[in-house]
Parts: sequence; C-alpha cells; structure tokens
Amino acid sequence: MKKVMVLLLVLAMVFSLVACTGTPAADTPPKSEAPAGTKETPPPAKEPTETKKLKIGVSIWSSTDTLGSEVKTILDAAAAALGVEVVYVDQGHISEQVTASVETLAAAGCDGIIICNSSSAEMTSVINTCNQYEVYVAQFFRYINEELNPDENALAKASPYYVGAVHEDEVVNGRTLVTILGEKGCRKIAVMGWEAGDATFLGRLQGYQEGAAEWNQAHPDDQMVLLEPQYGGTTSDTGRSTAEAIIQANPDIDGFIAAGGGGDPLIGAIEAIEAAGKTGIIKVASTDFLPDLEAKLKGDAIAVESGGHYADPLFAFMAVYNAVIGNWETSTDDYYVIHFPYMYVASPDDYAGYEQYFKQQLPYNEEELKAMGSMSFEELYDACAALSVADVQARHG
Repeated sequence: MKKVMVLLLVLAMVFSLVACTGTPAADTPPKSEAPAGTKETPPPAKEPTETKKLKIGVSIWSSTDTLGSEVKTILDAAAAALGVEVVYVDQGHISEQVTASVETLAAAGCDGIIICNSSSAEMTSVINTCNQYEVYVAQFFRYINEELNPDENALAKASPYYVGAVHEDEVVNGRTLVTILGEKGCRKIAVMGWEAGDATFLGRLQGYQEGAAEWNQAHPDDQMVLLEPQYGGTTSDTGRSTAEAIIQANPDIDGFIAAGGGGDPLIGAIEAIEAAGKTGIIKVASTDFLPDLEAKLKGDAIAVESGGHYADPLFAFMAVYNAVIGNWETSTDDYYVIHFPYMYVASPDDYAGYEQYFKQQLPYNEEELKAMGSMSFEELYDACAALSVADVQARHG
C-alpha cells in the first residue's frame, strides 16, 4: 500500500511539472536566449544625433574687392550669429560662371543660395537648378524686370524655391546722381557700365537718362549731354582702359559716371582721369563706396557717390534663412521683394556719419542679427527700409 502511495505522489509531481512548463506548439520555435541588455542590464544610452548645420551659398562677382569684401564681412557676422555655414563662389559676373556657381553650390549640399547675377537671362538656369536640387534661392543687388524679362519672371513666380529679391531703386539712384552732377556744373557726362544687359545697370541708366532729360527741361538755355554707355567690366584694369578710351574720344567731358561693378572699375577710372591731369576737372559720380571715400572727396577725385548698400545681401540671406527653416512660406504664383535704401555722400561732412556707423562698426549687432532670423517678411521689410545713419545711431547710441 505504501508503495502505491509513493508511486501516485511521483506521478502527480511529474504531471504538475509538465503543466507548469508547457509543451511548445509544433509551429512555434522555442524562444531564444535573452539578448544582452535586458531589464536587468540596460543597454548604454545612444549618443544624440548631431543636428545638421544649415549651409547657405553665396554666388558673388567677387568676395575680395571693395564692395564684395564688405558684403562678406556682414554675411559672415550673420552666419556666426545664426550658426549657419556660409560658402562663397566668386563668378566674376561672367554668365557661364554665374550659372555654374549655382550648380556647384547646390551640389555641395547648400540648403539655400543667394546670388548677384550679371543678367536676368541667367535666372532661367539658376531657378531650374534650384528646383532640381530643391534649394531655396534669392537675388541680392538684383531683380527680374517683369516687362523686360517676362519668361524669367513667370518662372520665378512659379518656382516654390525662388524666395525673391532684394534691390535698390536704381532709377531714383540714377536721377539723383545726375542731378547732383548738374548742380556741380557738369554738362557733358560720360557713362561707364560694367556689363551690357545687367538689370541693375539698366535701371541706373534709365535714371541717368531721366535725370538729364529733367535737367534739360528745367534749364532750356543750359543743356546737359549724356553720352552713350561704354562697358568697363569688373576690374580696375578694365575700368581704367575703358575710361582712357572714353577720355581720348571725348576730351571735353566734365562729368564721368562709373555706374558700379563693385568699386574696382571706379578705382581704374579715377587712375585714368588722374593720369590725364583732369582730377577735379572731370567730376566723378559712382555707386559703391570706396574704403577711402573721405580722402577721395577731399582730393576732388570723387564728386558724389551713392552707396552704403553692402548690407543689401544681408536681407537676401535672412529671407533665404527664414524660408529654409520654414518661417516664411514660398508660393507658386508670387515671390518676396525688399527695397534697400541708398545713402548719398557729396562732401567729407556727409561721409562722417556713415564712417562712424557703417565703417567703424556694422549696422547690426549679434543680438539684432539673431532676431532677423525669426522675423516675418513685413518686419524684415520695415527693418531694411529704415536703415540709415540715424537709424543705427538710435539703436546703438
């Protein structure tokens, strides 16, 4: 009897163990051994993924000449304030290099590009490239004239990656400079552009012509002659040789407009006028402040200049930045336009305030640059329109 009881107890224990353990189903593989890193031994924490640094490309005629180096200084300050990588490509305002520069910057992984192109016709290639790479783009010192370039304008409006343009009112600029030359006694004025077909130059030329026409209408007995433009490229050597040819062909000119091109063509023109012994006799007007403008004004090498616009590309940079981070929405039927104000200097006294607030320091500090990175279009537009010596003085004291 005892043996039977023992046997029954043993059998009960066996059946109990089977019931607790269970038998795996035929189509269910047995569980593998627990991997390393269970609740008892948590896996090491992953290193946080580094946020990709935004990259904005700058396609510019030169980042080392007079105006270009000033542009680079303020863009570098903006990039540092916002933690953005900035890449420059100098393209010399040569059409093939302008379009190639955008392809280079887009292929380099830029999230956005700002460009100073040489003619509006180049914008077809520029916009198509940016569409292909899905890279935002904005123009600085330039815009697409809707009447002269309707196809490029339509393409810009339709592109979700064309943010817009920042530029000056070049017609008003041209009229103002010619009027000041007229008031200084100039009656036969030569004009030197830098590139035929450039939208900015065409705007200035229209202003020169309108200014001369207005002068002649107001002074029927004291007429002004404006010569047909000649083109001096974007270097001091080409500017000098072009000015020399103009003076040789027109020895009686008393006014000379170096329309722009970054400052270097103006330097060459001043050298040509000095070599001809006509400094002060030929009164020079230009756009793009030289670094030694005060000395040039005192020495009569320059009669009047418009400028202070090296901050123009800053607003194009901020427009692209705001588009990249999603603060500004782009559309497929329009784009943003910001107008930048010129400053005019016709004497050493005029220059003093500009030197203090635009040369000895930048017009915006780090805190203000950071704030621009989150401004609405309306806020950035108003900030640009307000920029002047008085504006900087009010903000910085």
